[in-house]
Amino acid sequence: MKVAILGAGKLGIRITEALLDGDYEITLVDTNEDKLNALSQQYDILTVTGDAKTIELLREINVDTYDFLFSTTTSDDTNILAASFAKSLGCPKVAARVRDPEHMMQMDFICQNLNIDMLVNPDILITSEIYRYLIEKYTLSNGIYTSKNIGLIEFEASKYPQIVGKNLIGFREIMPGMIVVAISRGGKIIIPHGNDIIQPHDLLYLMGSKEEIFRLAKVVHGRLRSSDARKVMIIGGGKTGYYLARRLSEYGSHVKLIEKDKKRCHYLAEKLRNVMVLNGDGADISLLEEEDFDSMDAFVTATGYDEENILLALTAKNHGVEDVISKVSHESYSDLISKLDLDMVLNPLDITASAILRAIRGSNRVISAVLLQGQAELLEMYVTEDMGCVNVPLRDFRLPEYIIVAAINRGVETIIPTGETRIKAGDKVVIVCLVSHIGYVEKLFKHASLLSRLK
Repeated sequence: MKVAILGAGKLGIRITEALLDGDYEITLVDTNEDKLNALSQQYDILTVTGDAKTIELLREINVDTYDFLFSTTTSDDTNILAASFAKSLGCPKVAARVRDPEHMMQMDFICQNLNIDMLVNPDILITSEIYRYLIEKYTLSNGIYTSKNIGLIEFEASKYPQIVGKNLIGFREIMPGMIVVAISRGGKIIIPHGNDIIQPHDLLYLMGSKEEIFRLAKVVHGRLRSSDARKVMIIGGGKTGYYLARRLSEYGSHVKLIEKDKKRCHYLAEKLRNVMVLNGDGADISLLEEEDFDSMDAFVTATGYDEENILLALTAKNHGVEDVISKVSHESYSDLISKLDLDMVLNPLDITASAILRAIRGSNRVISAVLLQGQAELLEMYVTEDMGCVNVPLRDFRLPEYIIVAAINRGVETIIPTGETRIKAGDKVVIVCLVSHIGYVEKLFKHASLLSRLK
């Protein structure tokens, strides 16, 4: 499969890295020749220097021979034009990254009239995950995911005291028909393994048969948390803050949005209805106290500075705010975040890359996909005869810590796998992987013998 990526920024590089282990021919286009030279030495890809929105460049790379093109330059207009031109020149599927609210107001019109298959907005994607967490809290009697005979349930470990303090081996002895596929701890999703100990306030994601999931739901009964998000404070009036404030206010929440740039505040006040826009420094604790931030039901930090987002989120948590969510873009803070008591930490780069990768893979391989708190992805993949994972015991894969094979649908049979389980052609395999490492899925389901590479 041939994939063209226009724009060698953080997102373009992240998608490139994720595709490297799959059956893809990747072409990366950018105006920065020095950056492309460095990337071509680091990765096995084709690089082309030039303006992404010119027909001349698209013809130069023979865009009609590509299966998928994603334009992710810093300019919305360039991305829209490049994707539209590529479609007109014969590329069967195109996508563009678009962030400006003005464009998003006319998204359907752009797609239909400019013949673009998909517009991707990182701020909308992260807003949807925050909204889903704050407002659309799951009802456990229904689970949050079902596929044939499999169900997935989310609940706090303290709701089932028998498993608290147990490692995953002990858990399987108590609940042999289920598997813990992910744990949310201190705002960070981890993929658990044998010796990980379940803690009282861990948010567990358990997979098992539908019947067992429904029985468990009756034990851990009710909702996970109160879905009351009547009062929400957002720090940072950028695009994420704007989209989130608009959506929460439409739901009926009382929203206070703090932004330090006065001109931006005027824009926000004009565009947002029923939102209190405050001009001030969100890092000023006295301002937060004056605005009664400790009485908020939820507190979201969405400035352009990771350090500020983390520190303010921690401050809000220490003041007793129930739901504290932070936007953090750099992976270097991952270890620090795991030690903090935040409810949710989201990386817009990971969420966006995950959305694009699902579009590239297509429905022939990925049957369904569900994000877990925006940090891990549950995928159901269809296995074909020529994949390297066929007839190999799972223990021989030596899977890294960020991925787990959760279940296998084989005809009418549902299998919770062990190390001896072998995947067969025709299986539908359910896996859970951190979105920051989702590229490993390409290696696992590569159309070649990869056992030697996994060892």
